[in-house]
Amino acid sequence: MKNGIKYITAALILLVTLGSCSSSQSLQEYYVDSSENDNFLSFDVPTSILNIASANLSPEEKKAVESIKKVNVLAFNKTTDNVDSYKVEKTKVNAILGNKKYTQLMKINSKMAKGVVKFTGEEDAIDEVIVYGYKDDKGFALIRVIGDDMNPAYLGKFISAMEKSDVDEGALKKIGDLIGS
Repeated sequence: MKNGIKYITAALILLVTLGSCSSSQSLQEYYVDSSENDNFLSFDVPTSILNIASANLSPEEKKAVESIKKVNVLAFNKTTDNVDSYKVEKTKVNAILGNKKYTQLMKINSKMAKGVVKFTGEEDAIDEVIVYGYKDDKGFALIRVIGDDMNPAYLGKFISAMEKSDVDEGALKKIGDLIGS
């Protein structure tokens, strides 16, 4: 009888352990897996490319800039040869971003692209902002802005800081060209 209870207890522990494991792919795992795929372009955007001079910023703008740690870009360039892969990858991204841990901030629906902006964390302490945009004839881009306790109000302040900065427009244009804009 005691052996039976031990087996049942062990089985329950195993079931709980296996049940708590998520079988869905995380966004980070997707980035890593896709960086090895020839259909993708993957790179980090260094904050130095923005040339944001902190001397000219208000305290709120400085806080906004300092809250952003890194920006990762993953882009799928659609061609006539990879249409099926594009559909598969777009489905994967939609499944990942459909996870309840991502809160929608806004939808994108313009002539240039469609997509969504989502975030993780709390509304007043955002850990990550995800911008996913696609144009079915060009491909898609997945941009992760990773930071510490970012505030949605910081996004406006960050844009204001960028407007005051001496952005390396040549470098940004090269990034845009790579994505296929």
